[in-house]
Amino acid sequence: MPLRQRLVGVGTMTAAGLGALVLWSAVALTRTPDHDHLRVGRLPGGPEVTYDLQGPGVWLLVVSIGLAVIFAVGVAVVERRTVTRTRRAVDDVALPLAPRHIMDATRGVYAGPVTVTVLIPAHNEEGCLADTLRSLHSQEPPPERVIVVADNCTDATVDIARAEGAEVFETRGNTHKKAGALNQALREVLVGLGDNDLVMVMDADTTLDPGFLAGVKRRMTLDRALMAVGGLFYGEDGAGLRGQFQRNEYMRYQRELKRRRGRVFVLTGTATAFRARALREVAAHRGTVLPGVPGDVYDVIALTEDNELTIALKCLGALMISPAECTVVTEVMPTWRTLWNQRLRWQRGALENLGAYGPRPATMRYWAQQLGIGYGVFALGGYVLLMVVLVATSPSWVWFPFWMGVGGVFVIERVVTVWKGGWAARLLALALFPELFYAMFLNLVHIKGIWDLARAKEAAWTHLAAPTREEAR
Repeated sequence: MPLRQRLVGVGTMTAAGLGALVLWSAVALTRTPDHDHLRVGRLPGGPEVTYDLQGPGVWLLVVSIGLAVIFAVGVAVVERRTVTRTRRAVDDVALPLAPRHIMDATRGVYAGPVTVTVLIPAHNEEGCLADTLRSLHSQEPPPERVIVVADNCTDATVDIARAEGAEVFETRGNTHKKAGALNQALREVLVGLGDNDLVMVMDADTTLDPGFLAGVKRRMTLDRALMAVGGLFYGEDGAGLRGQFQRNEYMRYQRELKRRRGRVFVLTGTATAFRARALREVAAHRGTVLPGVPGDVYDVIALTEDNELTIALKCLGALMISPAECTVVTEVMPTWRTLWNQRLRWQRGALENLGAYGPRPATMRYWAQQLGIGYGVFALGGYVLLMVVLVATSPSWVWFPFWMGVGGVFVIERVVTVWKGGWAARLLALALFPELFYAMFLNLVHIKGIWDLARAKEAAWTHLAAPTREEAR
């Protein structure tokens, strides 16, 4: 493993730690000892309470808000400049998928109606494949082709695929998991596809909402510079409290993307449609400006192939979105162990992708995101530690009106952002502390990913065999 990849996680955490240290220094310098700030009062008709009216100093607020504004504005400016540069670019060598170049190259050329060929990579997916295929066939309009990429299957996946009317592509000698299986299929599928022919890759445990393919075709028909359309995913029902944590998390991600008008962070592997031209350009640039083996669409070394392909397309100047009308239902992890394995792969894969690409204009947003996650580890850890110390050292419970007000605003934000999820989602957000402990769980995953990467530990690609819908209920 290259040294650059091993250091990327440690570097981001070090930078985040320095930011936390700056804020802590501001607290230490502005906080003046005061032993007379505690007050005792009595609630109307209730018991006596001890409270502290002292809030943070003005300079602490200024420093805290200033750091947040500087970071947010800095990220926004860099991202805006990168997007603007890409959209105005005319260099078909450095940015062959830039919108301006694509528009010039296709002006006056009719490439036919938009068609969709769906690839479904499947390894022992007999439990959920039938539902996935039926959701595809119920689309209006349905896809022109549906191909199940059966990878080293030992169950009834192939038989179910054929029974549901799908074509089957069986891999040969593949040892590179999902990415390797898709590369084999794409070498055959991409031959002869035109500029308006799409390849949609979707997971075998995903079902499309009505109107998904209609939205994809409409977007691709109206904008010939658009290279990929991703889906907005939300979690399926079930899995108790663990499932609700994940559904709330996905709803907030959806909300954030909608506020960004579909400007995507990651083209999700649950369901994303690509122009054939975009995939061919990625394959042509592997081994030169992009990491990977020449001729492969997917980098078989990457743990998170969807995140890596997103970065690859952005490095080539591609325009991509995840619009509000393209939604899918995906599985949630049913146990803490499977959730840990899934998120560890996501986090480790994201860090390795940054190490492989290094600092480029197209990756600055991702570097900032990792820095923010690292800072969150320090912030949440410090918050919990402070609460424990306060409870252990105080002779009685002390109420802090200022911080209760801040916490109230935070709770309102948590509830509002999952409001569409129903009462189960709202009540979980209102309770606050369960979701804070879930955030701590994700922080531990982040730390474990950095630790494994720094030690060059071999990464494992885990597979969860999905149960049938009836079994899940």
